Amino acid sequence: MASLDNPASKIKNETSRPSRVIYFRIDVAPRILLFVFSFVAILLIVTSNQTNLFPVPGTTFSVKIPAKFTYFPAFIYLFVALLVACLYSFITALTSLSAIRKLAYRKRLLLLIAFLDTLMLGVVASAIGAALAVAYIGLKGNSHAGWNKLANAGYDKLIKHTATAIALSIFAVTDLVTLTMHSTYSLYKGVHN
Repeated sequence: MASLDNPASKIKNETSRPSRVIYFRIDVAPRILLFVFSFVAILLIVTSNQTNLFPVPGTTFSVKIPAKFTYFPAFIYLFVALLVACLYSFITALTSLSAIRKLAYRKRLLLLIAFLDTLMLGVVASAIGAALAVAYIGLKGNSHAGWNKLANAGYDKLIKHTATAIALSIFAVTDLVTLTMHSTYSLYKGVHN
């Protein structure tokens, strides 16, 4: 009975609620940014397809040779990772908005979001690494393996779209790092309050 009349316990309960609500309010904006970065990067990857005409030596014919992102497994991996990140950011933004209104299960939700943010960070970061490796070989070639540069073949649109998509993906990963740090800090504050 004494704990019910204790003003210190009332203050602690009242201050812990708004701190969790503030987390979910602050959490929505980076999730919207993650959605925008990943969605625009997806659009750039999908529209990066290009077809060039190459003359056949010794004839007057030209051959159409397409270059599509689907020809590169690393770009497919980046596309799928960004698609999952885009969907994830949309769902978690809606979840954060609903958590502002409902008071139940906030600690569990915060922990789940922290785990999923870390998982999403790893998936998107590994996809960027794979896409950067393939893009570098496409840009510079590899003389030891006999691989020519894509830039020499005239696939400028593919290169520009892919480079911009990778840059936006790096912004998305930076946003995921920020979200992971923020959710971890909020969990830390919740444990120590």
